[in-house]
Amino acid sequence: MSYQHQYVDGTRIHFPLGKVVCIGRNYAEHAKELNNPVPSEPLLFIKPGSCVVPADGGFKVPQGRGSVHYETEIAVLLGKPLSTAPSEEEVLDAISGFAPALDLTLRDVQSRLKEKGLPWELAKSFDGACVLSPFVAASQFTDFTDIPVRLTLNGEVRQDGSSAMMLNPIVPMIQYMAAHFSLQAGDVILTGTPAGVGELAVGDELVMELPGAARVETRVLE
Repeated sequence: MSYQHQYVDGTRIHFPLGKVVCIGRNYAEHAKELNNPVPSEPLLFIKPGSCVVPADGGFKVPQGRGSVHYETEIAVLLGKPLSTAPSEEEVLDAISGFAPALDLTLRDVQSRLKEKGLPWELAKSFDGACVLSPFVAASQFTDFTDIPVRLTLNGEVRQDGSSAMMLNPIVPMIQYMAAHFSLQAGDVILTGTPAGVGELAVGDELVMELPGAARVETRVLE
């Protein structure tokens, strides 16, 4: 199923899907659970737009490439371009919406790449590696520094966090990204995952939430 940005009420968002800019280890407890050091500066990587699939209707995961881990994140949709060290006001004006998302990771592949000091693209950029839900308009949130995010897997809450727990808050994070490369309308920012990541299996039932604002049910398809 092809992906198109839209709001939770079904309204399509006119700008096209761009790149997906991600930040790794942005929650200290998640870094610890994978025995990774907490970065001293933002750890960025990019997923291509081609890896994005909609959460609605379910999604597939690669078979035969080792374990596939879910990482539930707050996704930020940009509605205006940003570049050359934008101000806080410019970033706030550019944020169009928020949604729960999954950053899927081939964990065994990633571990091998990390051991060799190699980039993570083979573990992070496969088709279907970013599962996006419809967005809630940014105007619905009064405080970007305290947005909750939760994942329930097969009836059990596995991840339960908030942007208040981020090492790099949303607006300064986007300022840092835009200081290093241009961001475009339609780009998506994945803001890091709280502790509780784990392996997915065919048939798993997931509920992705920004509690009080967005809730999407999905499943892992055969």
